[in-house]
Amino acid sequence: MDKGINVVSTFDGMGCLYIALKELKIKVNKYFAIEVDKHAIKQTKHNFPDIIHLGDITKVTKKDFQGLPIHILAGGSPCQGFSFAGKQLNFSDPRSALFFEFIRLKNELKPKYFLLENVNMKKEYLRVISEYLGIFPVRINSNFLSAQNRDRWYWSDIKTIETGLFSELWTGIPQPEDKGILLKDILQPESEIEEKYYIKNPKIGFEGMDINGKNHALRTGGKSTQSKKHNYDIIKLDKQLNKKPDQSKASCFTAGGHSGGNHSDMDIICVAMRGRNLENPSDRTTGAPTEQRLEPKIDGKTNCLTSVTKDNLLLIPEATSKGYVEIKPGECVDLENSKSKTRRGRKMDDKSNCLMSTQNSFAKFTEDYKLRRLTPGECSRLQTIPEWYKWIVSDTQIYRMLGNGWTVEVIKHILSFLPKEYFNQ
Repeated sequence: MDKGINVVSTFDGMGCLYIALKELKIKVNKYFAIEVDKHAIKQTKHNFPDIIHLGDITKVTKKDFQGLPIHILAGGSPCQGFSFAGKQLNFSDPRSALFFEFIRLKNELKPKYFLLENVNMKKEYLRVISEYLGIFPVRINSNFLSAQNRDRWYWSDIKTIETGLFSELWTGIPQPEDKGILLKDILQPESEIEEKYYIKNPKIGFEGMDINGKNHALRTGGKSTQSKKHNYDIIKLDKQLNKKPDQSKASCFTAGGHSGGNHSDMDIICVAMRGRNLENPSDRTTGAPTEQRLEPKIDGKTNCLTSVTKDNLLLIPEATSKGYVEIKPGECVDLENSKSKTRRGRKMDDKSNCLMSTQNSFAKFTEDYKLRRLTPGECSRLQTIPEWYKWIVSDTQIYRMLGNGWTVEVIKHILSFLPKEYFNQ
């Protein structure tokens, strides 16, 4: 192995496997990347000029690998058919059916080791995949090694164990030690943030809210059946956050206005907390008891600068008993699936939610009361992409590749159990 190892990376994307190998100082002789996306190919070619791209996996055969022995076959086959976030068409989804192309190459190439990654899914789908691969997976959450909650299954024979009544073969990669990395650790100072990532002085649309009553549902667009206590008009904007001339057909504030890709309507409401805590309800001036309550900012601006934090909160719709979650200055929020009736966990405290490939939905409510989305650099840190990796594609493509990619530190952890002769060649 003086020349290094030969690697086949199916569904290679931005080249996370190659990044992990380079970080571990594992010498690579030939790296065959199976990928069809032109942006991903351009990106990996820039960082790894020696990479060999083979294109469509359905057209790749054994002869494309120059008769070389393959040491590692790896990939994360498309997951849309399996994911709980999708329609769960499983192998009926043509994208997830590409898993069988991975199996075909595994049988043809007979690699020394293999690694397959996929999302959390129903047990019956897990068992089908495990039966085809001849091994059961290990479940690893990226939050051990990053500031992101990214729960994934990994099938690999790099390290195995036999367990159970029938001595079933399982992936034996142990759980990594928790590095204690928090979301605050990967955020850039606001002085480094380019202006384009800020949502500029957005006017906010909301109507028919009874945020202090028994029915806390927040409504987006259309006629509201909620209490008329706070019945304000919706201010409707285009994707550039300019007021639309035809307000009758427009949608309300577009949270994804600077994201590229898909855009989702969402009511983002700026409020102030008024009144005293019920444990000490007396008003300072009149002595009359006053209940703590939320008051919407009817001027419709988010960056309402005051010196008191409680005067500047954002309310984001959420499927909880309240119907919303409060976001304070300095906190981060996930704006994905804004119209979902079951969406929870929008507020991101110590860890971020899982990056998605559809759009960049993560935002920060800054200490000076501005709303901005997380930058490509911050999202790269969530996926533990090293600083030496250079981006040359658009922000939209960066967000998409990161959402589709692997958490590099998790892959490094798995590969660290390869035989010693693979290292320091």
